[in-house]
Amino acid sequence: MKMSKVNFDDYLNESLNTLDKDITPRKNLWPGVERAIINAERATQKHTTIWPKLTAVAACSVAVLIAVNIIFITPEPKPVVAISDYFLAQKNSLLVAYKNQDALTSNWQVQLQELEEAELAIKQVLENEPQNQALLTMLAQIYQQQLDLINKVHAPRWQHI
Repeated sequence: MKMSKVNFDDYLNESLNTLDKDITPRKNLWPGVERAIINAERATQKHTTIWPKLTAVAACSVAVLIAVNIIFITPEPKPVVAISDYFLAQKNSLLVAYKNQDALTSNWQVQLQELEEAELAIKQVLENEPQNQALLTMLAQIYQQQLDLINKVHAPRWQHI
């Protein structure tokens, strides 16, 4: 037998109205309900206290990894290397260009050697203080003196007039 919605609603209302309102359970259910509520609160507290701790540990781990990467792994730019490479290329190109030309003086290589010794001394001090601007300027001047020496002994100005 098929019931329509109207018949079912009427049947349900009639059944609810005839139901005995004072039905008592066979045993006391409140202690079990109370335990279930307390256990549910404890489980919720455990989950809520674990996640913030895990999140904090993860955030600290990421911060430490980034700091280690920045401090220890990322190389610091060294201006000494850049200056040295540039002037060494310049000096080598001049020496190659003047290779077959006679020098005006015979002791120019001794002077060049002295300038190279000064260069090495400045580089040793720069190892301890790589960002010292005065030493970097001195190193650039030594390099410029080397280039000027090579140019002057091989191509003096009076030859270009």
